[in-house]
Amino acid sequence: MHFQKLLHLSGAVGLSALSLGAPRAATGGEPAAVVQVDVAACLSATAADDMEKAGPACAAVVDNEKTAKPDLIKALIARGALLARHDQIDRAVADDSRALLLDPTLADVFNARGELWLKKGDKPKAVQDFGTALRIDPNHEKAKANHKAIARELERIGAQMAVAGKPSFNCTGARRPVEKAICANRELADLDREVYAANARVLREARNEGEARTLQREQDDFIARRNAGFGRPGYDLKEAMQDRLQKLNGVDGY
Repeated sequence: MHFQKLLHLSGAVGLSALSLGAPRAATGGEPAAVVQVDVAACLSATAADDMEKAGPACAAVVDNEKTAKPDLIKALIARGALLARHDQIDRAVADDSRALLLDPTLADVFNARGELWLKKGDKPKAVQDFGTALRIDPNHEKAKANHKAIARELERIGAQMAVAGKPSFNCTGARRPVEKAICANRELADLDREVYAANARVLREARNEGEARTLQREQDDFIARRNAGFGRPGYDLKEAMQDRLQKLNGVDGY
């Protein structure tokens, strides 16, 4: 009886050993190999601008935790570029941002994300990304051009904000009622400054001195009519200034 129990136990141990060793037998005792994630389908679909195929192909790479880091970065950049081409800006920003977290040395991606920020209207973030791209690669031509353009635009906006609500003349010296009215109203002050700037432009563009003198006389006549008409019944200062601005800028606005 004791011998039969030993025989039964030895058989059970043998079966257990066989079952544990089965997965290793197919590989000659080595652990099963990890299947590599193939990024090629994602890259080819994005290169072909095929949104239908790129969606699942890239998701299979991006959403797989076993994807190698270099392949994950490639897939994110490729999908981000595809999404940007199809105006899915927020999703493109998300892919570029994830790629940059994985590798913060990618000047091209910083520049690409900066362009996406511009499309979203976020100029400060755009100029920051262009600047980062240039710090990584000082010779990055696209980043250079983008940074220069946006910096100039921000400078222009700053200049506009500095003079917003201020007319073309110094309000401390305003004596006429019409001048005081312009100084007291931001919209009229902006209109006055625009009229002054538009007149200066047409004078610069005059073909000769005679034409320039004629154009300046027209501006002087407008100012004289404005000063004389202000306060009279039926006179609309804002309308008069808008009409003058339109005449200076032309029908098309410039």
